[in-house]
Amino acid sequence: MGKGLAKTLNRLGSPLALLALCSVPSLRAAPAERAIMVREAYIYISPDQSSTRMANLSRGQEVAILETSHEWLHITQVDGNVTGWILDKGVVRISTLEGDKIVFGAAADSEAEASRRYGRKGADKDAMRLYRRMAEYFPQSPLAGEALYRAADIRWQEDAFDVNTRPSARERNPLLRGEIDEDWMREVMKKFPGTKWADMAAYHLIENKLCGEWAGDTKCPEKETEIYEKYVRERPQSPKAAEALYQAASRQAALIQMYKDDGNAGRSGGARNKAIGLARQIASQYPQTDWGARAQMLLYSIEHDIPTSGNTIQ
Repeated sequence: MGKGLAKTLNRLGSPLALLALCSVPSLRAAPAERAIMVREAYIYISPDQSSTRMANLSRGQEVAILETSHEWLHITQVDGNVTGWILDKGVVRISTLEGDKIVFGAAADSEAEASRRYGRKGADKDAMRLYRRMAEYFPQSPLAGEALYRAADIRWQEDAFDVNTRPSARERNPLLRGEIDEDWMREVMKKFPGTKWADMAAYHLIENKLCGEWAGDTKCPEKETEIYEKYVRERPQSPKAAEALYQAASRQAALIQMYKDDGNAGRSGGARNKAIGLARQIASQYPQTDWGARAQMLLYSIEHDIPTSGNTIQ
């Protein structure tokens, strides 16, 4: 026993004091348990529904549970720093049975609500939060990769809308256009490599490499064809492979007339042959998909000299 501790015990002077001293570590508070809200809720100033409401909690928000009291939880709103009481309903912990499916289901419900014409305001953001929280809380779940991708997809759509409504969206040079934030998509690719979710995330990144408007510049469809073909070479099993091939074929189809307008018949013929080859490949490999049918329409248009881009009225 150290001299300092011995002197302290002598000053305390009783076995009871020694017991109290030894029990001090047990008084430390345990780390607050965190949980995800799958419903909207009020935060009350005390565990009583007639007490003052301090704030609202939205679906997908995270709370830290400080203590429990019957059907009430004393919580802190993690992203809002409001502390109060909520009813212990719709609060999913890591330990909740089938918690991953519950949170994923709540996210899917919100996503469906967001797609309705008069759906709940903010349902898209609820879905995004819920999907992301589900992937964070249940990283080993079979649904984790899809959840993280869906969260990234919703965020991508929101960012893309903002970027594409700016005047710079029409710039031919992609470097002069606003860039859609890629962080969440790259996170999907990093955490779930080799999955279809990583393949689909990688497909989104192509959007940042595309020209705004071609404005008759053949370099745009030429480069974009290469980008889409490279994607298919690197990810041949991707759910987006057929779409990528179609995008490449449609750009070659557009180049048929663009080269003609430039007085380059040789390159026009080359673009025609390539477009036909790609369209036939899509129709053959993906016959039961929309892309297979669209490829057949593209092939028909090329073979009958029907314009596929620009002014298509003849």
